[in-house]
Amino acid sequence: MPLERSEQRPPLSPNGLSTAANVQRSLRQCLSIAAELLYDHGHVLETITLPQRGLACRELATLSAAAPTWATCQRVMETSEAATFNEYGRFVLTHLGRELMFDMFGQGAADCA
Repeated sequence: MPLERSEQRPPLSPNGLSTAANVQRSLRQCLSIAAELLYDHGHVLETITLPQRGLACRELATLSAAAPTWATCQRVMETSEAATFNEYGRFVLTHLGRELMFDMFGQGAADCA
């Protein structure tokens, strides 16, 4: 007997993961890459984990030029609502992004999560 539509599982990607699992995996990879790139370019994690700080447009452009993967990860973080621009127009992690960063790197990485 075929499954009803509501009983069907989410479609799996070629690697066997659901779309939601792929998005979370991709987001976690991007957060990890972002942390590495921040350190490599003289920033600390608190630059994006503290809502009142963030990266200015000039700093984002510099990161994107120096490391093309930054722009891709920035898009993934924004699309997944793990990052946004604060009231000062600076790139910061949202509550979701800070929670994931805390989960991955511990309390010191995202004190305000």
